[in-house]
Amino acid sequence: MNEIIITTAAVTGISAIFAFLLTLADRTIGNYGEVKLVINEDKEYTVNGGSSLLSTLIDEKIFIPSACGGKGTCGYCKVKVLDGGGPVLPTETPFLTDEELKDNVRLSCQCKVKQNIKIQIPEELFNVKEYFATVEEIEDMTSVIKRLKIKLPEGEEINFKPGQFIQLKAPLYEGNDEEVYRAYSIASSPADKSHIELFIGYVPGGKCTTYVHKYLKVGDTVQINGPYGDFYFHDDNDREAILVAAGTGIAPILSILKHMKEYKINRKARFYFGAKTPDDLFLLDYFRELEEKLYDFKFIPTLSRVTEEHHWTGERGRVNNAIDKHLDNSDNKEAYLCGNPGMIDSMVSALMEKGLPEELIYFDKFD
Repeated sequence: MNEIIITTAAVTGISAIFAFLLTLADRTIGNYGEVKLVINEDKEYTVNGGSSLLSTLIDEKIFIPSACGGKGTCGYCKVKVLDGGGPVLPTETPFLTDEELKDNVRLSCQCKVKQNIKIQIPEELFNVKEYFATVEEIEDMTSVIKRLKIKLPEGEEINFKPGQFIQLKAPLYEGNDEEVYRAYSIASSPADKSHIELFIGYVPGGKCTTYVHKYLKVGDTVQINGPYGDFYFHDDNDREAILVAAGTGIAPILSILKHMKEYKINRKARFYFGAKTPDDLFLLDYFRELEEKLYDFKFIPTLSRVTEEHHWTGERGRVNNAIDKHLDNSDNKEAYLCGNPGMIDSMVSALMEKGLPEELIYFDKFD
């Protein structure tokens, strides 16, 4: 019995010493003091060293897109580090092309601020703003997708292009011990500058989706920032718009369609929406209404897992099957795609086989 007590005490003591050493290391070895952060040669900040470049920028209210919350798994938070970034880490290289490596591009979530550092970011990121907004509506669209309508504070506005996204902050809650940001495409019309509409699917174990689906209530205040993204509708031409989405990828397509309706853009458009069963379809009445109100618009849902019991009379199979059937040629067309990487890759191949130039295929991949 004494041996057990002595062993337990020894293990406890060693653990305590180890914890103390880690704390001491964090406060000394990891404490780099104040360093200078220079952005685009003309903006200088004095910041505390030791954190990631992404976190440091957020502390200065400069927001870089990051779909994974700084875990180094999305590859979105790229910036040019001109000086002081240290060596490129193995966690970064899978997301960086040879050209980007030569051009000093880094993942800001992996690059630590340990010394004076100079970086370059797109100037438009200085226009990204943070908002403390109010949840006005929460609506179940399917068993796993919720629609949020968020109102910005009185007197504040957000200016975005149809197709862009914002980041939503998940706060601490039971089961979540860290604040994280997640990226969600905007579904509302750019003409409504005081509201943001989002479609958020539930991912088991997802910190932000769990927050939205299980904790968020109407009337709650949420923290968002944006807008971001180089995926957006190009309204400076008369090409037919081929719109393709699956699941919550419907959000940016909705924003595009609302924009076309709001500004009476007279362009032909076809929306191919992929789902598994009729239970995964939503907003059907709205799309039928758009078919009546838009210049030349057709909504073409296609289901991949229907049986005779569903009595489905529409398109069957994956979205690329519907493209093969309905798209005769690629003359005077451009495409906007939003969905998971597998869907996007198959759609790009299908459209290029139809002769659509790669430079006229715009897409937004999300996991």
